[in-house]
Amino acid sequence: MRAILKRLGWLAWLAASGPGAWKGLGLFALILTLEFVGIWLSVQMINWSKAFYDALEQMDAAEALRQVGIFGIIVGVMSVTTLIGSWLTKWLRINWRQNLTDRALALWLDGGAYWHLRPGLSANPVENPDQRIAEDCNRFIEYLLSFSIDLITRVVSLVTYLAVLWNLSNFPLPLDFIGIDAEIPRYMVWAAFVYVFGSSLITHFLGRPIKNLSFRQERREADFRHALVQVRDRADEIAQSGGEGAERRRLDERFHAVRTNWRRLIGQEFIMGLFVTPYYRSVLRIPTFLALPAYFGGAVTLGGLMQMAGAFSRVTNTLSWFIFRYERLARFVAVSERLEGLFRAARAPDPVPDVPRALERRTSEAGLRSEGLQLYTPLGVALAPVPDMVISPGQRVWLRGASGQGKTTLLSALRGVWPYGVGTLELPDAPMMALPQVPLAFADGMLQTLTYPHAPSDYDPAQLEDVLRRVGLAGRIPQTDGPEALQGLSVGERQRLALARAVLLQPEWLLIDEATSALDPASEAELLDLLRRELPRSTILCVAHRPPVGLQPDYEIHIGYDEERKSA
Repeated sequence: MRAILKRLGWLAWLAASGPGAWKGLGLFALILTLEFVGIWLSVQMINWSKAFYDALEQMDAAEALRQVGIFGIIVGVMSVTTLIGSWLTKWLRINWRQNLTDRALALWLDGGAYWHLRPGLSANPVENPDQRIAEDCNRFIEYLLSFSIDLITRVVSLVTYLAVLWNLSNFPLPLDFIGIDAEIPRYMVWAAFVYVFGSSLITHFLGRPIKNLSFRQERREADFRHALVQVRDRADEIAQSGGEGAERRRLDERFHAVRTNWRRLIGQEFIMGLFVTPYYRSVLRIPTFLALPAYFGGAVTLGGLMQMAGAFSRVTNTLSWFIFRYERLARFVAVSERLEGLFRAARAPDPVPDVPRALERRTSEAGLRSEGLQLYTPLGVALAPVPDMVISPGQRVWLRGASGQGKTTLLSALRGVWPYGVGTLELPDAPMMALPQVPLAFADGMLQTLTYPHAPSDYDPAQLEDVLRRVGLAGRIPQTDGPEALQGLSVGERQRLALARAVLLQPEWLLIDEATSALDPASEAELLDLLRRELPRSTILCVAHRPPVGLQPDYEIHIGYDEERKSA
């Protein structure tokens, strides 16, 4: 329990301590004030019930009519305070969600966790991080505000209603009906505690498995949703391979897991409901039954009976917070576990054990130099040794080697994102850009892809159109915005767009990883020649299986061969 409370408090601090923290806390205090007003109005409603039912018992029509008017005023004020409190709570909810989401995104993106925590690269990869950031942050704030406001007001209302019930139940319960010569003073107060405490123990015993089942259900739902997204993203490959049946089987398997866990979850909820539902239905009537001895003994009037029943009901309802909220509390704890897992992993990604992580990176003033570089896969498999390299600024180098030798991994190590290996890397502190074999593509359109990571508005539209023309995409210029602009692009055209991006951004270091593999030899030579002419001072490392003729490399480096260099 201590660990759960510590985790909830830490996440709550992350949400409340961001920008506008004092404004948010002030808003929270205002919401609590409105809740306290609601408690005071509830006490007035308890007092009203005595006056109203006493008027009915005495057949006093005028007084009963006056009490109807008072009832309308109380309900009206209650409605206004409830509506304002609800609106303020929703306002605070989006603000705190913004703070928590900002912190999650900062950890996920700024520290490179989005890359390091992928399956296969970390000992504890984060499952479905998109769901944790988009949905769990939202749900956590929803639960946090609901439960914190509810719990604080319940404590205050418990004290208030107990005081009312204590004053009303000023008569004892004789135990002579069970043969005991004794009596219980103010028995209505003690009955409320005994009744709710026993019920809470039963609820916890029946509902313990719900937390883990809820956690698992969220994961199963996210896995199914991710599989659907993969079908959308790989529509061409699936259609060309006739893979509809295989995808359907995969989706059926994912949904089967959703359904199986769902049945277990609702089964456990049903078992708990066998107790909670009758409890909920009877909790408003139990106080009346318990107060009947006092009524039949003449200790209270009918109005007093209804007033006492109202006070007892509010006490038991307040004490029953744990029972009525158990399922949502279980989901709250599950959401907090998922969020804590994301934050913890993003702060310090766990490396795969027993795989060397001894890459020493230094800042160089004169190009790139590597010494004793040996890279490994996350499974600990050694890739081909990398020859010692010395690359001066402005040189163009062809990296070649058989598939699976580690050429792409070497580029990842140069970018500083590959952790597994030993040796020394000296790199200049200069902008570095990578062009992967599968080009970037953003749903916002061609221009967003072309200028990434900058915005299209940072450039002159004429400049952007000129770059597109120079790489052979003049026919695509009329439609450059929106997802439709990318849907019709072939892989070769997307690679042209990636090369246009390099021409536009003018990086000091450019890493090309088979980024022209879908182009015919003539187009490849033409575009690489364009790169060479447009980036005369850039250092270019090009991974390719065929000679990059248009690039005119200064030399080539063989990965997986004994010889280190060979004149191009």
